[in-house]
Amino acid sequence: MTARFAAIRILAVLSVVFGVNYVAWRWLDSVNWSAWWIAVPLVIAETYSLIDTFFFCLTMWRARERPAPVSPPTGTVDVLITSYNEPVEMVIATARAAKRIAYPHETWILDDGARPDMAAAAREAGVGYITRSGEWEGKPRHAKAGNLNNALFATEGEFMLILDADQVPDPLILHRTLGYFADDPEVALVQTPQWFVNVDDADPLGSQAPLFYGPIQQGKDGWNAAFFCGSNAVLRRDALMQLGIVGYVRSVEQSTLRTLRASESLLAKATRDRGADAGVREQLGLLRTEVARARSEISAGEPIADVTYRVQTAVDAASRRLVNADLAQVRADLAAIGELPVQRDAELDAFVVDDAGLDALAARELSPLGAVESVSALLEAIRVDRPDEAQPLQPMATISVTEDMATAMQLHALGWRSVYHHEILAKGLAPEDLRTMLTQRLRWAQGTLQVMLRDNPLLKKGLSAGQRLMYFATMWSYLSGFTALVYLAAPVIYLVFGVMPVTAWSVDFFARFLPYFIVNQILFLVVARGLKTWRGQQYSLALFPVWIKACTSAFANVVFGRPLSFAVTKKDGRSELGPPWREIWPQLTAMAILVVALVIGLVRLALGTTADGTGTLVNTVWVVYDLVVLSVIIQAALYRGPAAPAPEEVP
Repeated sequence: MTARFAAIRILAVLSVVFGVNYVAWRWLDSVNWSAWWIAVPLVIAETYSLIDTFFFCLTMWRARERPAPVSPPTGTVDVLITSYNEPVEMVIATARAAKRIAYPHETWILDDGARPDMAAAAREAGVGYITRSGEWEGKPRHAKAGNLNNALFATEGEFMLILDADQVPDPLILHRTLGYFADDPEVALVQTPQWFVNVDDADPLGSQAPLFYGPIQQGKDGWNAAFFCGSNAVLRRDALMQLGIVGYVRSVEQSTLRTLRASESLLAKATRDRGADAGVREQLGLLRTEVARARSEISAGEPIADVTYRVQTAVDAASRRLVNADLAQVRADLAAIGELPVQRDAELDAFVVDDAGLDALAARELSPLGAVESVSALLEAIRVDRPDEAQPLQPMATISVTEDMATAMQLHALGWRSVYHHEILAKGLAPEDLRTMLTQRLRWAQGTLQVMLRDNPLLKKGLSAGQRLMYFATMWSYLSGFTALVYLAAPVIYLVFGVMPVTAWSVDFFARFLPYFIVNQILFLVVARGLKTWRGQQYSLALFPVWIKACTSAFANVVFGRPLSFAVTKKDGRSELGPPWREIWPQLTAMAILVVALVIGLVRLALGTTADGTGTLVNTVWVVYDLVVLSVIIQAALYRGPAAPAPEEVP
């Protein structure tokens, strides 16, 4: 263990100990309950920050600086360049650089825009060209994840290097990464940093993210939780195909169980039909028992096709016995059967089960024969042994607009391993204006929160405790928008109205807060080790409206089914619309309120309307810090940095 690593662990322990001491004191002794409406939100926000500190310390506890792989590179490789609407010359420049990769491979452009000029340029450049077939309204389904899934079945390499359209690879990228797969046959993913050539030293848009593509990913790597970031990564095909197969099997199992539950409800209602004779009710009861048994067998791991075949045989036998039932009722039931909530989705090329439709069907009053025929039709619709109607595999996760993290988490849950290789092996283009950056950050946040709501790592089977916490830590960070509102409001309320969220700015407060704050900052400096991380710290607060919007939109998408827009990050130059003042009005409003509050607080102190000089000083410092942090948003709005190099100029 190096001295630096030992220092990080000591500081991490002290940060957590001092933090718990401070926050516990805040809850137990210093909440001003007479002003609970601001005091309680503030202590909750401080508790959130303590948990954030704990996650950061845990991440750094196993920070791993990997040596180069021992084994030489081996295996066949496909280089996949994903594209939708980027300039043809940009994509072709990346493709030409990919062709120059020293290790033998095949290069492919995956064009979800299906552009004839891109196809022609690919032919001229001597690289493969893949697009999705079929009629599409708007953008192709599942965006980048769908694009990659389609390419998986059109290529054959044992490994895939995935590049965004602007990420120009180093010729040695495969020599530097493939050896990890030979060193450990359980490695499914090797991620390298993303680095941008069109960012100057000021980096007012915070694009480089040196803390994430460095200590944080190295820390996650120590817990076997370094995740896929969408580009500049090599993946093992076998791992992705296993993921697709497992996902398909689980999807079929869930659909079958839902259908069997609905069938059981239909049969239960029909069994209670007083108009049916005892023999009919007996047949329905036996069939219901068979359906319940099938559910239990599938849950226990029995082959779905065998179980549903036995149920279908029992249903056919029951149907023959009930054929003499009331024909008029049967005709009415057949109309209902024709509207079964299991239908073919032409876009997915698969049968889709409508849960709401199943619930409505299960509640219908059907004749005995109608109930049996409904069950028969449901079972026929979900048959898994029809070769012409198999659902396509989806190896890349499609539950989120950020397919990369979701896919990595699924791979880890299956027992695969990942590697973070800390060496810049591809160089790309970052957003060149604030408007584009805001769109990009919103998409990242929305996608991450979609994963948290749909497949929460804390509850996911197959992940280790460390992996659960590492994934959840990333998701947790996007909830900070709500705490930012509290941190901005608290000093304003004190300076303007004199309302204190704490009982007093006493020695007890400073004796607990200052050690926690100072040790935390020292830990951050030691971890960063000279990296320029101030921009990242600024944007964690300055983008609070983006984080709040991401939370609300992701929740509405997952819970209420409202669609999320997927915007491809613009990489063909700066926006010509001018500074996006309308998009950043919440930050500008917050800054104006902070300035007014600062003036009012100082005037009140000068006039003697407040006797608490310590409180005014503390909140003045707080307001000045907030203003310095938020000022980055104005710098970014006015930013006109160096123009992006032409594609052929990218090193």
